[in-house]
Amino acid sequence: MTLALHARITLDLNRQGRLITLRTFRNWREISLAYTLLAPSIILFTIFLFYPMFKSLYLSLHLTDPRGNVALFVGLNNFKEIFSSPAFYQSLKITLLFMLLTVPTVILLALLLAAFTHHQARGMKLFQWIYSLPVILSVGTSSVIWAMLYHPSTGILNHILHLVGIDPIFWLTDPAWALISVSIMTIWMNLGFTYIVILGGLKGIPSEILESARLDGAGGWRIFITICIPLLSPALFFVTIISIIGSFQAFGQIKILTKGGPAQATDVIVNSIYQDAFVNFQFGSGSAKALVLFAIILLLTFIQFRFIERKVHYQ
Repeated sequence: MTLALHARITLDLNRQGRLITLRTFRNWREISLAYTLLAPSIILFTIFLFYPMFKSLYLSLHLTDPRGNVALFVGLNNFKEIFSSPAFYQSLKITLLFMLLTVPTVILLALLLAAFTHHQARGMKLFQWIYSLPVILSVGTSSVIWAMLYHPSTGILNHILHLVGIDPIFWLTDPAWALISVSIMTIWMNLGFTYIVILGGLKGIPSEILESARLDGAGGWRIFITICIPLLSPALFFVTIISIIGSFQAFGQIKILTKGGPAQATDVIVNSIYQDAFVNFQFGSGSAKALVLFAIILLLTFIQFRFIERKVHYQ
């Protein structure tokens, strides 16, 4: 009996050992397969995200020569110069003003257009397609189109002003109008994406809720304010975060339309980084500004998630 019991125990242990070995092999095979499938993404993230980030951190601690080569380790001096420079605060002020001009306006316009076109009446599909069109155009294409519209002598905008008896406006060369002009173009350019997101949110609201509100005697405006807006809060929260980040990263339209001028009226932070790094070849200063910009965007995003997300009603 003792020998038989010992043999059975030994056999069970061998079976368990083989099962554990088989499970371990399967786990390693699944892990290997997962990393194999993730390898292309990891390689791309490493090349285009992680390496530039660490390279920027390295360059921000150094001075570079006129050819852009690292010349001298200066520690945090680049950051000290940034925070003691009036030009940086001016660029930050312009960037914040640009954000205030574009983000609330594009969200409000997209919300109104989505509210007017989300129902199934005849012809609404055409309007939805028209309002979504800007999303297919690149920054370069949109900027060229608006540069022609803003042309002081041949642009259609000044032609319309002339027809109603108003003097022409130098949209892109007048410091008082340059940032407003770029903001108008940016609002139009971002309207398509924001409209699509909000329209999708409106279509996702259950029709039973709206019908119940109508049966209770609620009017269209009250339904929209008290029911649709709270249920749209996830979409509104998403487009707000994306729009704020995009406004701080705006560069293409400014580079094409105004090049940061006139009189530095559109010199946002990203344009200042471009001037430092790729015009003056001061990669240390440009990298330091880029890291400061990253910190500002990170802080604003954290504040939104920390305080504003509380008011978001997830279904």
